[in-house]
Amino acid sequence: DMGREQPKEKRTGGDFAAATRRSGASAALGHMVEHRLPTTGLPPAAGPRRHSRRPRRRCRLLLPPTFALALLSLAYLSFSSHASLPFHPIHQGPMNRENVGKGMDKRDKRNTTVKENISMTIDKSEPFIKGRKKKSYGPCEIEFLPSVDNLVEPADYNNFTQFLLKYILTEGHLIGNGIFEPLFAGHQSLQEREETYYAKNQSLHCGFVEGPEGYPSSGFDLDEHDRAYMATCRVVVSSCIFGGSDYLRRPTKSRIGSYSKKNVCFIMFLDELTLTTLSSEGHIPDENGSIGLWRIVVVKNLPYKDMRRAGKVPKLLAHRLFPSALYSIWLDSKLRLHADPMLIIEYFLWRKKAEYAISVHYDRTCVWEEVLQNKRLNKYNHTAIDEQFYFYQSDGLVKFNASGHDPVLPSYVPEGSFIVRAHTPMSNLFSCLWFNEVNRFTSRDQLSFAYTYLKLRRMNAGRNFQLNMFKGL
Repeated sequence: DMGREQPKEKRTGGDFAAATRRSGASAALGHMVEHRLPTTGLPPAAGPRRHSRRPRRRCRLLLPPTFALALLSLAYLSFSSHASLPFHPIHQGPMNRENVGKGMDKRDKRNTTVKENISMTIDKSEPFIKGRKKKSYGPCEIEFLPSVDNLVEPADYNNFTQFLLKYILTEGHLIGNGIFEPLFAGHQSLQEREETYYAKNQSLHCGFVEGPEGYPSSGFDLDEHDRAYMATCRVVVSSCIFGGSDYLRRPTKSRIGSYSKKNVCFIMFLDELTLTTLSSEGHIPDENGSIGLWRIVVVKNLPYKDMRRAGKVPKLLAHRLFPSALYSIWLDSKLRLHADPMLIIEYFLWRKKAEYAISVHYDRTCVWEEVLQNKRLNKYNHTAIDEQFYFYQSDGLVKFNASGHDPVLPSYVPEGSFIVRAHTPMSNLFSCLWFNEVNRFTSRDQLSFAYTYLKLRRMNAGRNFQLNMFKGL
């Protein structure tokens, strides 16, 4: 009988569903093999009994793991450090709410103490607590003049430190170096770098350095017509988009007066990739090469592969790009100009008697914090950040101390997306020095701002640089 093939039984729809459920349960239990006893022709009445054993068998298989998990959970709650879990003993009679409230207060105090200790521990190495609530910031109020009518530069405004700056335009072969490669910022030695921090008549590296005759351009090539137009600008608003990295934000025409529309140059620097991208989005320059108020200036042969570093050329070297300009305003591409440029100059420079204005960072004040934030968010190679930071510390950079007797700056970290400048000798020197730091070290200009300013100030006692650091817009 055991070797004889059993007759096949008909399966109804219910039997098929039961079989499907059985196969699914087997898969859920890790494909356990179910060993069946051989049948010897059981009577029909035994059929239901054979099927009823399987649920009981599955229950027997599931009970031990469930029981084990329950024991583990109880052990975890008993021996873990979660003493503050809201479990309370069973009270005989009505619950004493006062006692429960006291217990909850004690627990809250204990949790607060633990959190404070953890925060103090983290602050020593990492001032940013993960998961903290983000601060909310609103626009600050700026009391611009009602109009530019009768607006005149103050007679005593230009009483700033005076000296003559010239710029190195070409470099020859370096002594002892058989291979020469022209670099946009030139080949500045550390000794030359140190000397440039003195506010005196001098020639210094400040970008746009070319190699000997016959060598290729070092970069940032402009059309001659654009260059000639830029040489006529006296007041400039500029921005840039490289690498197709942002949208084009046009200045708000209704907020800009007729005088500024006629006398201020609005320059947007683009590379060819960005121009193509914007054209595909419908932003096509008109017959004058403009999109709205922006005059589009196409830059070919960018001097750096890093688009962020390439963007520092128009951001920091406006005095080189616009040699006749008296004032310039820089906007990061993420900002839209929403006020008249002449009112901006009056408010941030003339009214404050400043030659350079830049916004403070909205959240951080110390370079130590900025270094950690850049590394935490992987903004740049950590080794390069450390090398720059250690170099600055060895040269006198210290932590920001807002409680000092007379803080030199309200913050050591600028936001940097909005800069207003008078093209004075000290302002131009600071811009060159800051750019050279960005060229030598990382492209994160917020890391080098305070060092550059403090070193310039330290090496030129009595020759002030009138810097206005204001709260962000």
